[in-house]
Amino acid sequence: MTQTTDATPGPGTAGEPGHEPSSRSRSGSRRTRVNRAWFVAAVTFVTIIGAAAFRSLPGLLIDPLHQEFGWSRGTIGAAASINLALYGLTAPFAAALMDRFGIRRVVAVALTVIALGSGLTVWMTAPWQLLLCWGLLVGLGSGSMALAFAATVTNRWFTARKGLVTGILTAASASGQLIFLPLLSWIVEEHSWRPAAVTVSLAALAVVPFVWLLLRDHPADVGAKPYGATEFVPKPEPVTGAARRTVSVLFKAVRTGPFWLLAGTFAICGASTNGLIQTHFVPAAHDHGMPITAAASLLAVIGVFDVVGTIASGWFTDRFEPRRLLAVYYALRGISLLFLPMLLAPTVHPPMLFFIVFYGLDWVATVPPTLALCREQYGEDSAIVFGWVLASHQIGAALVAFLGGVARDAFGTYDMVWYVSGALCAVAALMALVIRRRPVVGTVAVAVA
Repeated sequence: MTQTTDATPGPGTAGEPGHEPSSRSRSGSRRTRVNRAWFVAAVTFVTIIGAAAFRSLPGLLIDPLHQEFGWSRGTIGAAASINLALYGLTAPFAAALMDRFGIRRVVAVALTVIALGSGLTVWMTAPWQLLLCWGLLVGLGSGSMALAFAATVTNRWFTARKGLVTGILTAASASGQLIFLPLLSWIVEEHSWRPAAVTVSLAALAVVPFVWLLLRDHPADVGAKPYGATEFVPKPEPVTGAARRTVSVLFKAVRTGPFWLLAGTFAICGASTNGLIQTHFVPAAHDHGMPITAAASLLAVIGVFDVVGTIASGWFTDRFEPRRLLAVYYALRGISLLFLPMLLAPTVHPPMLFFIVFYGLDWVATVPPTLALCREQYGEDSAIVFGWVLASHQIGAALVAFLGGVARDAFGTYDMVWYVSGALCAVAALMALVIRRRPVVGTVAVAVA
């Protein structure tokens, strides 16, 4: 009789022993059926891959725009800087907007804005147009497609395996880089930068139908439970005052020490990845005589190992202390950056390949433990808090994207940028270790509040 009850038999069978085998059969069928949450995660993964095209292009544009228009690398870096800053500053508001209007609407509009901004660049003739199209429009659109999107999907659709799912969705961006970097670098090399910009625009538009038709805002929309949940979770009412809530959550978070430590470490993370390697690695390698396509291919290989490293980091985060994981990740990244100036050469050699593998495993492995710490410290507000932490990530990236270009114009080399970034990673490792662990009771109190 207990087995019959656990199997949740259909109407009219409860308590009837004769139906017990049939109930177990139905239960077994349910256990083998793939939970709807994994389909939503798959759609989110594909969406982030498609949107990753725009993140692959900035580093490939620096030399072509410099040669065609005579714009300084600092000017071009300023557009990338605005893009990265808005990417971060938009993220917390996007998380609140998803609570108000739903994931599908926000993401579909964001992809459309990205397509518009990238497509308009083909007609630009002045630096302010680059700042407007690539900086403002693509920055705003990409901010709404930031990791807050992955965090929102994870929080709504999963109660178990959150670290693993976060790692998988974070790796989607690297997967997109893997797909688009070789293609875009070949287009830039063979057909100039304008066809590459159009390719990015079309890739963003192509994802919109997938989002609108396949993505769902909440498990309750399809009568399902979040993965790992024991009870049905009703869909909450739309949250009004999205901007006000986003700012109020920030005001509460800034009064806590862990927020500043998380924001500081993540700012250094952005400075040493998006702002540094993603923006300046290709032109830096080209300075040493390496062809653009070869340098872009190395970035794509980083994307390959980033997928492995980020998914593994999500698995580790479900099992080990996130603070210690962050400290190890930042320390290893800093060491690798200190060696990079000695490895750049006209050709790809084994030590450079070792750097690419080593650095790729660590690229965004910091995201799952950082998001886990946000959940631990801030409960139900964790997605918005993580959005603000991500904003600091992108501000750090924006500063290095701009200052890296200025340093290259001033010194004729990127060496100083690599060394400073390596030292900053050592600081981030120490900051991660001093984040205090929140007691379980306190965490529950935050979540209930």
